[in-house]
Amino acid sequence: MFRPPSEHDAYILQATIGCSWNKCTYCAMYIDKVFRTRPTEEILEDIAMAQARLGSGVEKVFVADGDALVMSMEQWEPLLKACRAAFPRLRRVSCYAMASNILAKTDDELAALSELGLKMLYVGPESGDDVTLDRIAKGGTAADHALAAQRAKAAGMALSVIFLLGAGGVERSSQHAVESARLATAMDPEFLSALTLTVLDGTRMGVAQRKGRFELPDVNTLLGELRTFLATAELTNAVFRTNHASNYLPIGGRLPQDRDAMLAALDAALAGEIRLRPEWARGL
Repeated sequence: MFRPPSEHDAYILQATIGCSWNKCTYCAMYIDKVFRTRPTEEILEDIAMAQARLGSGVEKVFVADGDALVMSMEQWEPLLKACRAAFPRLRRVSCYAMASNILAKTDDELAALSELGLKMLYVGPESGDDVTLDRIAKGGTAADHALAAQRAKAAGMALSVIFLLGAGGVERSSQHAVESARLATAMDPEFLSALTLTVLDGTRMGVAQRKGRFELPDVNTLLGELRTFLATAELTNAVFRTNHASNYLPIGGRLPQDRDAMLAALDAALAGEIRLRPEWARGL
């Protein structure tokens, strides 16, 4: 089971199994699962069970698995209505989403989902560089992600957006950093985070690395990508974090308010004045 760190205190509702796309070259999260949507009756039974056991203790619901927004309105509407009825203290429902999931919904459908309680979408473009997006088989362009963000926000949904340091490899490290900052600016999410790529066995990227077709940048280059990203992304008011276990340097604050302080910490790390997270302590 995978969920965002910020959903650690949420009730995890398993509505789908796996990821409907499941082609990203770096991802091993769902490669052993055949995607399917659980029957609505089963989902509603789970909600009723959670109501009986947890009741008013549930304030957040995270709908799993990999891109649950792909479900139809006929599946989403009873789920959201049941959550609202079962959990009187419910503040929000959230899920992972691809740009294509958002774009497949009409504006009226997105607005209806928001009205019913789906208030947060976790979207991982990973890069704003279209060459990199194609190579990692993300299933959408930078323009697709910008449009998806615009439509989700217009519907009243908050966005938590994730970029992946190293996704462009050594070859496109600079373009990846610059264009990712450009896309973050265009998406203008409420929450923004950077993770660091770990190349995993069993993935297409792992095969590419073994065959010499992909090279992960070294630590200083990865931190340089983060510096470029931080220095050039223009956000209205976003919480920014690199506190994921994959990162060498955990920093955080608000953009743009805390940009200078975060850049100072990053520069100190690049100068060797701040100790980086050791390899043994990094993980997924």
